[in-house]
Amino acid sequence: MDKDLIIDVSDSGVEIALLEDKQLVEFHQEKADKHHLVGDIYLGIVKKVMPSLNAAFVDVGHEKEGFLHFSDLGLKFRKIAKFTRNALNSNTDTNVREANLEKNGQIASVLKQGQIIIVQITKEAISTKGPRLSCEISFAGRFVVLVPFANTISISKKIKELTERDRLKRLINSIKDPESGIIIRTTAEGKSVAELDADLKDLTDKWDNLKKKLSKTLPPAKLMSEVDKSTAILRDFLSGEFNNIYVNQQDTYEELRHYIHSIYPEKGSILKLYKQPTPIFENFNIANQIRSSFGKVVTVRSGIYVVIEQTEALCVIDVNSGNKVKDSENQEENLYIVNCEAAIAIARQLRLRDIGGIIVIDFIDMNSLEHRRLLYQKMEEEMRKDRSRHTILPLSKFGLMQITRHRVKPLIEVNVSEVCPICEGTGKVKSSLAVISDIENDLKYLAQEQNEKHLTIVTHPFVYAYITKGLFKSIRRQWGKKYKVELVASKSDTLGLFEYQFLNRSSEIIKL
Repeated sequence: MDKDLIIDVSDSGVEIALLEDKQLVEFHQEKADKHHLVGDIYLGIVKKVMPSLNAAFVDVGHEKEGFLHFSDLGLKFRKIAKFTRNALNSNTDTNVREANLEKNGQIASVLKQGQIIIVQITKEAISTKGPRLSCEISFAGRFVVLVPFANTISISKKIKELTERDRLKRLINSIKDPESGIIIRTTAEGKSVAELDADLKDLTDKWDNLKKKLSKTLPPAKLMSEVDKSTAILRDFLSGEFNNIYVNQQDTYEELRHYIHSIYPEKGSILKLYKQPTPIFENFNIANQIRSSFGKVVTVRSGIYVVIEQTEALCVIDVNSGNKVKDSENQEENLYIVNCEAAIAIARQLRLRDIGGIIVIDFIDMNSLEHRRLLYQKMEEEMRKDRSRHTILPLSKFGLMQITRHRVKPLIEVNVSEVCPICEGTGKVKSSLAVISDIENDLKYLAQEQNEKHLTIVTHPFVYAYITKGLFKSIRRQWGKKYKVELVASKSDTLGLFEYQFLNRSSEIIKL
């Protein structure tokens, strides 16, 4: 599968599109005035402890207080809390001893109002909810993730070969700090000890810098920022499948070139600076894909379409065969094909819009148990491409499929509509009688006040038909006699329904 990353940098921010075989599958936005928060580490102050929720609200300096549940404190919380107290007094020794936190404890027993703690944002603020916080801080690198105080080594489940898992575990065990834990990422498979050591050293330097900041920081305050969005996506996505990375701004190009050279020097040639005059998203047909993919109704192909209804916690998707040609002799097979094509499109939509929460899909009913089983397998296969945590349930007896999907950032909303030029977004238009009255008032003014004797009125074809209806009793003839003016009616498709113009004898537009 070919993968291309297209980065559009402008004054308003950065937009990033991930293409798989030229098809848009992920779309990310980072506004210039809004930094993405996931991964940022803060020194926060506990504002409220809520025993009923077994959680606390923590002030990290943002408009909304962060939410910290007991389950997100981590087993090593007592150790981290003691280290924080010591570090605020300029003692940054990480070799502290404390008992592990019990799994089913109460937050009121370990946190109190006004306590200063180190937290990391794991989920962006969404709607009325503040950011989700965790005390299990981590530093993500290209090949490994550093988890201070964890003292364990975990390996990605996607690394299947036992000999490779053993090799990586031995290598990491030989180079890691005894007081730190390591998560070995999938991208570490096959990497040398030198590459792993360089990545781990970079993360250790970040942890050391954070420790030095602690004694000089007054909470609430940020201790460390996650890398910018484009670099974070490169860190998570960059692999042998990437063909090209295009960016249209010189400074960002230089930053990415340096980053790629430091983590993946053999892939340096895939980064390209886009210099063509055509906007970068137009050139790669991304703008058209965005416009066709973010509406309420999304057309798949062969007339198939899905309707997506989104709320904060629940998304309902309805599958329709549309005008797809149906084979009356093999109706069941036809429905299975329609549902499979819809499943491919829905899996892409979930990634593209980053839809989270509970997702209910109403597929077209099928009688065959085998087809229902194969459709479930098809959805599982398509969702394996999704990096977000998710769970898929088989089709119910009502033909409904339920999916839960984890989302860490606000839902992406792309406005594919525009303000109505007639009602100007109000949803209301003038009544037809009011428009005819306006035209007559202007005609009266021109005839009696401006002494115009020859006028042409140009209107929308619908209004033209209304005022010229009837050969001898048309509204146009009545106005001409009433105001003693030679009045000619004309129509124009370029005018709005309730727009009109008056022309003088010389066919010049009269400004009113």
